[in-house]
Amino acid sequence: MTSHTSGEPIRSNKLVEFTYRIMDEGGQVLEQIDLPVSYVHGSEFGLWQRIEAAMENRRAGDTVEVLVEPDDAFGDLDPDLQLTQSLSDVPEQFHHIGAEADFENEIGEIHRFRVTSIEGDKLILDGNHPLAGKTLKFFLNILKVRDATEEEIHNPEVLDSPALH
Repeated sequence: MTSHTSGEPIRSNKLVEFTYRIMDEGGQVLEQIDLPVSYVHGSEFGLWQRIEAAMENRRAGDTVEVLVEPDDAFGDLDPDLQLTQSLSDVPEQFHHIGAEADFENEIGEIHRFRVTSIEGDKLILDGNHPLAGKTLKFFLNILKVRDATEEEIHNPEVLDSPALH
């Protein structure tokens, strides 16, 4: 579904401002961002390739729908990132579903895990992204397209908005 308006088409080094909604295959809204998000199209700090490809040559006022497989977004579920711990081995402050804790492995890498369930005296922790393993449908509403500044192209922190990457 696309409704064209006037304005510059999205190409490399254009700053694109948009809002978006992510839905699962069953149509449930998983995330909705109504405040504008910005990225520089074609930059090394841009969006996932599949989403950028769908946005190419679109203009402000367009709505873009993109089906994204796990390999093109948050990846497949990694069973090595799903752990079962005894409740007695985990501090009480983490004894509820949704609690998050950072764990450090033997080589010093830190990874965030969240409690996904409690079964008897066992706590189930998952270090996968909550959307890993899911096919997702993105609905992007393009609000503005303009030339990016040199600073925006080379320093995405100046955009002060999270992007899908």
